[in-house]
Amino acid sequence: MPRQQTSPPNCNAEDFRNGRQKVSQKVYEAEMFRLQVELVKLQEWVKATNARVVILFEGRDAAGKGGMIKRIVERVSPRIVRVVALPAPTDRQKTQVHAQRYIEQLPSGGEIVIFDRSWYNRAGVEHVMGFCSEEEHKQFLRDCPIFEGFLISQGIILLKYWLEISEKEQHKRFLARIEDPSKRWKLSPMDLESHRRWYDYSRARDVMFAATDTVASPWYVVPSDDKKRARLNCITHILSSIPYEEIPYMAPKLPPRQKAKGYAEPKRPGRIIPQRW
Repeated sequence: MPRQQTSPPNCNAEDFRNGRQKVSQKVYEAEMFRLQVELVKLQEWVKATNARVVILFEGRDAAGKGGMIKRIVERVSPRIVRVVALPAPTDRQKTQVHAQRYIEQLPSGGEIVIFDRSWYNRAGVEHVMGFCSEEEHKQFLRDCPIFEGFLISQGIILLKYWLEISEKEQHKRFLARIEDPSKRWKLSPMDLESHRRWYDYSRARDVMFAATDTVASPWYVVPSDDKKRARLNCITHILSSIPYEEIPYMAPKLPPRQKAKGYAEPKRPGRIIPQRW
């Protein structure tokens, strides 16, 4: 299955507002399970063929990157499918080549690495918030297609996804994070700034697309106002973009239990937690 080609993405938020009926929970769960079974098959193919896959997720804050990644890795092995979400660079890392700490995380044979934000931080938050100079930003935009071309030339399968969310929906999700005690940890000072600087981030995104949406390494835009549709559509696209095949499964035969040879379970095997449920 060859990788699909797309025209340069157009991220006008109005394009993503539609009146389609929401996906029911029953349909969503059934389809998600089917796709997750396919992800397991993909995992087994990657392991068997020693393939190397990089999937990176970018997008506005609250666009749903974490939830997307959670569904992708929910039923696969963390030893094969690895998520990378790097913290802010240390003082030492700030003096390194920008891509250096990301290169260290690239997959070995038989691995899939998912970047929850990536080297594109330089085109987004670092540029908007002034964490890098204008010259460093220009250098990144110039060099990034060369860097990604090198990864692809080395046999790495590279997929880049931008989760696009409307201004109205982002505002709604930020309010939910403020009001829900279980979500407050998700709202950082950088999120508040991204809410204030909506159009600065829009301009940065547009410049990034213009420089790094190439034939060899295109950006795929995921409309994300509807989280369920976004997840189903994105995972479907991932599966259609990698030429995996189902590896025949040889069901093992469970060996018989060994003989007890006099062993008896103790009456109190340890401190049992209170049984409240």
